[in-house]
Amino acid sequence: MFGYVVAHKPELKMREFQKYKAYYCGLCRVLREKYGLPGQMTLTYDMTFLIILLTSLYECEPWVTEERCVIHPVKKQKMLCNEITEYAADMNLILTYYHFVDDWKDEKSKAGLLGLRALHKTYLKLEETYPEKCLVIRKCLKLLHKCEERDEKNIDITARYFGELMSELLVYRQDVWEKTLRRMGFYLGKFIYIMDAYDDVEKDREKGNYNALTGLYGEPDFDKRCEEMLNYVLAECTSQFERLPCVEDAEILRNILYAGVWSRFDKKQKEEKEDDSKSL
Repeated sequence: MFGYVVAHKPELKMREFQKYKAYYCGLCRVLREKYGLPGQMTLTYDMTFLIILLTSLYECEPWVTEERCVIHPVKKQKMLCNEITEYAADMNLILTYYHFVDDWKDEKSKAGLLGLRALHKTYLKLEETYPEKCLVIRKCLKLLHKCEERDEKNIDITARYFGELMSELLVYRQDVWEKTLRRMGFYLGKFIYIMDAYDDVEKDREKGNYNALTGLYGEPDFDKRCEEMLNYVLAECTSQFERLPCVEDAEILRNILYAGVWSRFDKKQKEEKEDDSKSL
């Protein structure tokens, strides 16, 4: 369900993109050091956003290294890491573990079973470190699964549970910013869930998979209604973000929240227009 909270590269300045990439490479390094190749394979740009957000908010100074890696064996890559990177890496592993659990339960996926076995011991250790977060994530995913079982068509209900999951992820400390981060994460999670449902609705309908938007799909104003829902929840998310005193890397964060998160929607709209023009 991830892959939506990314930067829109064309609108980033070169130095901003290089810094964004350095945080991404830093996360890759930490995942490799803490969890080996299985951890490194869970790398996502979504967690890079979490790192930049919390680093900016709490003014956590990153340390800089330059290293070669398997992907870039010739030229050393700049990497930015700090305590937030460690936290994001841990959250990434927890979410990936539950993704494998769902794949095995729902589809009896062999890849899901292999991933589940590979990360099981790691997850148990993380559960000891983050018992409350694991409890919330597990509860939200269980409620989502119940929605699927009863074929819930009200996407506001299903999206709420993923919003609560994201709300927990954004909270790094219990402090004055906790409430704002929770609300921001809640609406960002709803945006991700709705966007994912919109992105997969045709495929899910063809395969008979659950999707809370299948009831609306086919209506003449389907795209418009989805866009309105996405605009509403994202407006709530960004209004909470603007309450945070994020100064460092604020432009990267705004690029992601105001432009990058729309990348998949814009791509799909473009593809649909091209298909329509070909059919004429």
